Amino acid sequence: MTASTLSPLSGWNLSDWAKAYQSGQTPQQLLPQLLQQIREEECDNGKPVYGSPWITLATDAVLAQQLASLEGKAPASLPLFGVPFAVKDNIDVAGFATTGGCPEFAFTPQRDATVVALLRAAGAVVIGKTNLDQFATGLVGTRSPYGPVANSFKPEYVSGGSSSGSAVTVARGQVAFSLGTDTAGSGRVPAGFNHLVGVKATKGLVSTNGVIPACKSLDVVSIFALNSRDAEQLLDVAAQFDAADPYSRESVAVPQRRIKRLAIPLSPQWFGDVEQQQAYEQACVLARKHGLELVEKDFGPLFEMAALLYQGPWVAERYAAVGEFMEQDLPGLDPIVKSIVLSGKLPSAVDQFRAEYRRLELMRYVTALFDDVDALFVPTSPHFPTHAALAEQPIEVNSRNGVYTNFVNLADLSALSLPAALRRDGLPFGITLIAPAWQDRALLAFANRWEAALKLPEAPVLLGRKADESVVIAVVGAHLSGMPLNHQLSHRSARLVEQTVTADQYRLYALANTTPPKPGLVRVGDDEQGVAIIVELWRLTAAAFGSFVNEVPQPMGIGNVELADGRIVNGFMCEAVVLPAATDISEFGGWRAYIASLQAG
Repeated sequence: MTASTLSPLSGWNLSDWAKAYQSGQTPQQLLPQLLQQIREEECDNGKPVYGSPWITLATDAVLAQQLASLEGKAPASLPLFGVPFAVKDNIDVAGFATTGGCPEFAFTPQRDATVVALLRAAGAVVIGKTNLDQFATGLVGTRSPYGPVANSFKPEYVSGGSSSGSAVTVARGQVAFSLGTDTAGSGRVPAGFNHLVGVKATKGLVSTNGVIPACKSLDVVSIFALNSRDAEQLLDVAAQFDAADPYSRESVAVPQRRIKRLAIPLSPQWFGDVEQQQAYEQACVLARKHGLELVEKDFGPLFEMAALLYQGPWVAERYAAVGEFMEQDLPGLDPIVKSIVLSGKLPSAVDQFRAEYRRLELMRYVTALFDDVDALFVPTSPHFPTHAALAEQPIEVNSRNGVYTNFVNLADLSALSLPAALRRDGLPFGITLIAPAWQDRALLAFANRWEAALKLPEAPVLLGRKADESVVIAVVGAHLSGMPLNHQLSHRSARLVEQTVTADQYRLYALANTTPPKPGLVRVGDDEQGVAIIVELWRLTAAAFGSFVNEVPQPMGIGNVELADGRIVNGFMCEAVVLPAATDISEFGGWRAYIASLQAG
């Protein structure tokens, strides 16, 4: 960690947290600091803002209670000692309300969901509960009275759902991992849209006891992680038989496939998304380059099975879970979710039996398919929609996200979403590997090889949010948000961290003959009168910072700037040689106030 790093806990994976504790640091030192950082970024008046990935953050008392359980324990004694994680808000955590994405539904459980209890027993610490498509009904991350969750890479794009908040908190480096749920792709689509590993394990491998059902016979608790090694370690902890869950299954010891022969779809549909198509084609090129055999297969029977999920009687399970509650006229109910859930009253028992007969007929094709290939190799989603596109066609866009996910749980398959590339527009592209049930370890072994071959950075690194691989810079003038040169930061995917002030040892000058107008920040000597100057802190990747510095002209330069709270960050400084021709504007209250005074005449 360097002095220029604002947030020394951002973007840590499991290995980073283990190293911190091995070096002598403690959860009691680090996790309150992490929680405060998240509050500063996400909260207004103590509550997560509208559209935040969080619905509820731990109180100081709840965090202290969790930390007390780690007192006196050695880091090596627990596999997840002191690791912070987030939980989708349809999964129970004692000490937190469970809302299901609906404030009127909220209740406070007395005990953890089984999977949460297992993770906490392994030393992990819950930081908060995350936003979701209401009652886990959706693949877009926008159907929530707590606000639509923006994509972590570009906010005008959807984050994917229903586990939107869980994915974004990990991608943005706020926690090391998170839990979601997956009935039709909710643990995979958000992973693909946010450059994460998304584990959709075999049904019953991870207990759903303590989870608000969506479709109880199909639901799976999913895991979002920054890399496949973390995902494997987390699955080791979470995959335990649970007699309290009627759908829990004892793990079946089957030979794990060496995944080499992969099925890809004939004539895939892209719904006009050329970037997504080209990214998948490039992923196929990379797969072949690294020795994988790709064979085209007819996915028609799989798509027919997928249609059974929402166009067939399984939607009745959603009504069985929360339908009577949604019959009420409540302001917090999402109208699209309500219409979907209430449609579950329509299918009859006869419809269910007929659909189940057809599902079993289609399973014959699935079994034969996996006799010929080791796994399916598909785009996690065939398109990557914007919020504007979703607003125009909310049902159609949501359905398209699930083209390669909806059939998986109905067919009792295992699946793993993996980062594959960054598209030319800077958005992440993910592929999904799909294999028969109980091939979860085979998929993770493939993921290890895939990551080693591609060497893609983790999401927080790409977002400039991983502390040891990103840089914070203080800007004072034309680079402030909304100012003429801010584009030099924004087009490098820099992110505004906060507005603050320098130590009271600086003067600010309006430089002469600069276009657009620019200020110069100068530190004064101990015998001179300085003031605190308003600055914005922006975070960039190390590579972006290097190219940004190359654009800084004389007499400007980048040096160390001291903030009022004692932090030292990189920031704009100015050569004193130009000051005789400059105007001292230190008393104006910052560059914006000075520019406003010029505009006012």
